[in-house]
Amino acid sequence: MTPLADRPGGCVLRVRVVPRAGRTGPAGERDGALLMRVAAAPVEGQANAALIAWLASRLDVPRRAIRLVAGERHRDKRFEIDGLPAAVAAARLATSVVPR
Repeated sequence: MTPLADRPGGCVLRVRVVPRAGRTGPAGERDGALLMRVAAAPVEGQANAALIAWLASRLDVPRRAIRLVAGERHRDKRFEIDGLPAAVAAARLATSVVPR
């Protein structure tokens, strides 16, 4: 299973978050989801905001194009990304994924 899937008008990204990491960045894949380490604490949406900011920067899309649609208070999250096909998103993320 891949962490990215096409949908009308964009794509869906599955993410597994490890909060309170030393720095924000990808750490490979786990169980069909992009494993992301996030420096922010999971308090009052700080980790979600940091993750959205990182994704927007890496995918070269505005923050408003990324919506958290599932997992607001969980480690497993699902984001919808408007205006970006899964293949393009995968190529942009591939340059930042660290092998296990």
